[in-house]
Amino acid sequence: MTFQRPKTVEKILKAIKDNPKITQNELAEIAGLTRRGIEWNLAKLKEKGIIKRIGPAKGGYWKVVEK
Repeated sequence: MTFQRPKTVEKILKAIKDNPKITQNELAEIAGLTRRGIEWNLAKLKEKGIIKRIGPAKGGYWKVVEK
């Protein structure tokens, strides 16, 4: 049985893979969410170990750590 992610999460992960330096505002536009909604989703993805923030808030980038 494969684990199904909601479409929103798929959009976020694809956007991060395409552009690891993407901003939360850009993610919000792509996923059709508010910036707060993106923050919540990113926090959940980090909690689950699916993504990682490398470097500082400004100048860093996201890394998808598929398990």
